[in-house]
Amino acid sequence: MDYKKVAIDIIKAIDQDNIIAAAHCATRLRLVLKDDTKIDQAALDNNPGVKGTFKTNGQYQVIIGPGDVNFVYDELIKLTGLSEVSTEDLKKVAENGKRFNPVMAFIKLLSDIFVPIIPALVAGGLLMALNNILTAQGLFGAKSVIQMYPQFKGLADIINMMSGAPFTFMPILVGVSAAKRFGGNQYLGAAMGMIMCAPSLITSGDAAATMAAGKMAYWHIFGLNIAQIGYQNSVIPTLAAVYLLANLEKFFHKKLPSALDFTFTPLLAIIIAGLLTFILVGPVMRSVSDGITNGIVWLYNIGGFVGTGIFGLLYSPIVLTGLHQSFPAIETQLISNIGKTGGDFIFVIASMANVAQGAACLAVYRLSKNQKMRGLASSASASALLGITEPAMFGVNLKLKFPFFCAIIAAGVASAFAGFFQVLARSLGSAGFIGFLSVDVKSIPMYIVAELLSFVVAFVLTYLYGKKNAHLVDPVPVASASDQTKVEQKAATLATKELKLNDEVIGAPLTGKAESLTEVNDKVFSAKLMGSGAAIVPASGEIFAPVAGTITVAYETKHAYGIKSDNGAEVLLHIGIDTVELKGKFFETEVTQGQKVTKNQKLGSFDLEGIKQAGFDPTVMIVVTNTNDYASVERIKTQEVTQGDQLVSVTVRN
Repeated sequence: MDYKKVAIDIIKAIDQDNIIAAAHCATRLRLVLKDDTKIDQAALDNNPGVKGTFKTNGQYQVIIGPGDVNFVYDELIKLTGLSEVSTEDLKKVAENGKRFNPVMAFIKLLSDIFVPIIPALVAGGLLMALNNILTAQGLFGAKSVIQMYPQFKGLADIINMMSGAPFTFMPILVGVSAAKRFGGNQYLGAAMGMIMCAPSLITSGDAAATMAAGKMAYWHIFGLNIAQIGYQNSVIPTLAAVYLLANLEKFFHKKLPSALDFTFTPLLAIIIAGLLTFILVGPVMRSVSDGITNGIVWLYNIGGFVGTGIFGLLYSPIVLTGLHQSFPAIETQLISNIGKTGGDFIFVIASMANVAQGAACLAVYRLSKNQKMRGLASSASASALLGITEPAMFGVNLKLKFPFFCAIIAAGVASAFAGFFQVLARSLGSAGFIGFLSVDVKSIPMYIVAELLSFVVAFVLTYLYGKKNAHLVDPVPVASASDQTKVEQKAATLATKELKLNDEVIGAPLTGKAESLTEVNDKVFSAKLMGSGAAIVPASGEIFAPVAGTITVAYETKHAYGIKSDNGAEVLLHIGIDTVELKGKFFETEVTQGQKVTKNQKLGSFDLEGIKQAGFDPTVMIVVTNTNDYASVERIKTQEVTQGDQLVSVTVRN
């Protein structure tokens, strides 16, 4: 790579006077700009030295790649005369350029609390869907499955019991996650959740009938009659109670001497928060919760299919703002009160929007002759159809613009169709083609029809518009298909000779839970802009070489390593997301750039708990950055892995 030329091209595309500050991390330039409208996006998209671009948190990020980004940054600093700043300083510059937005801050708060507990709700929801399949009449005939096959009744009963547990004991899940977010002890948060749904309390669903029958039990404290009503299935009351608990805990930690702190802080925090919850906080927040739920249901009922159509039209633009991060909190309430609400319409609309974005992205794959765009569109469309839209939206559709708008039109049409037939979800799940598992059994046929409608409309609109305006799909003319194939074959042959590529298996550099890169909370990695590979949520704080080779990148911040395998694979190990901002804190390294390493040799270590407590995601990304040199790069293990296990296979072209 000609680093100076790439830097010059980037400066020209962005306008030197438009750059306020610049920093870099392991893979990308991070820039704060005065005016984003001055960017020549087409020039950057078609620059072979630029792997992709996107904007987040006030920073415009240009993806270059490990190792190369250092040299491009150095050239950019020389050419512009800007002062070098750290990523942390750049973050402050970006934040100073933005006014505080309390709405977005609240939405991020809800996202931080609810995203971690979604897997538990999805598991419960899908079990609920399975129970519905076993017990619903009219799905496979006049009788239900357990009526036709009574031997399955016991199975249905135990599935029903398991499915209800995450929702019945919702306060415990919310208590753990909220306590962590509010800076309190997670186990005290869990204890508060347990108190709010204790078995001795009257369930919230039975409270009205019990009170009407005059059988309500009360605590008589300080002249007050406190109803013994629980908060099973509750969300908002639990959030308020745990917020109060966390602040009381922090208060007593400061005020009590260390000899008393360990014993009396938990006691005082729990008893005061518990009393206030049952006396005041809980009843008030229950009314607020009921009001919000009733208001949402009223809007859905009054808007009808027109309302769902408008919501479907706006859903993907809402995702761009981040406002959709607040939806899980609303959906949880809709599902927890399913007897009153009928179900969750937001999940259905999200599914329509996700499928539409995937279909539009797939149309781009069919239209484009640019191999870089086709490679991204093929993988991004598949993930979008299964419910993960960021790669498709940010990597393809928004870059070309028209596929995004075709998709939102399709989402609006399909959402209106689903609203007309009152398709509702009974649980959370994967908001895509397999989302029918979360939908009310009787609505599954219409849900599938709506999904197909969303797919067809988005694909056809995008394909026809793109066919008529080919210059919008590939702004820079490309070689004919036959010429392109010859060029690729020649490049592959040269690559194989020069790089001496061989098939090989990349091992797991540490122990933990293996995930798809598309699940990583970083657009660069989730969109596979750096290449394919895998991610691991670490269970330990030591990292080892996944291949034998040479260390090509060893950053001073010790959070990332680049290794050139002896078989030709260029492997990037990136510990955590945005951990470059830690400036090496919590990290130790045992290797240097240029050093030869053997497979399973220790590279370094990191303080896993320290990284988490500092508020950073510790997920480790394992990326083959020269993915395009191979016929395939596939993740082998999909669940728990032990350091040294086979993780990713790379296969050369024949």
